[in-house]
Amino acid sequence: MSDIATIMKSDPSGAELVKFAEQTARQLVENNLTRAQIRNIFTEVRKIEALWDNRSNEALRRLNMLKPKLDYAMARNSSVQLLRDVLSKSIDEVNAAEGEERNLRFQRFMDLFEAILAYHRAKGGRS
Repeated sequence: MSDIATIMKSDPSGAELVKFAEQTARQLVENNLTRAQIRNIFTEVRKIEALWDNRSNEALRRLNMLKPKLDYAMARNSSVQLLRDVLSKSIDEVNAAEGEERNLRFQRFMDLFEAILAYHRAKGGRS
């Protein structure tokens, strides 16, 4: 299985991202993570995405604030742990870059999260 750093830095075709997302989603389904739990987090991520181009400082701040929100969600329900781990590491990779590379990594973060959400549903994730 690929690691997040590889996906975020050097996976131009997205093939490793897709493989990783499918494996992650399968584990999330096995851990009984619900679609509603993922969607709650994904809703905030979409808001961040909407700010990314025009208000990048605010978007980056909200992206970083997502990490404590993920910790809180995991404290309430341990089935969130894998998703928290994946997204937190991805956020760290976005933060490790600057300029256009940061924008590219943020887009890969979005692609990864969207793929996990799609595969979660395809793999029979419960509502």
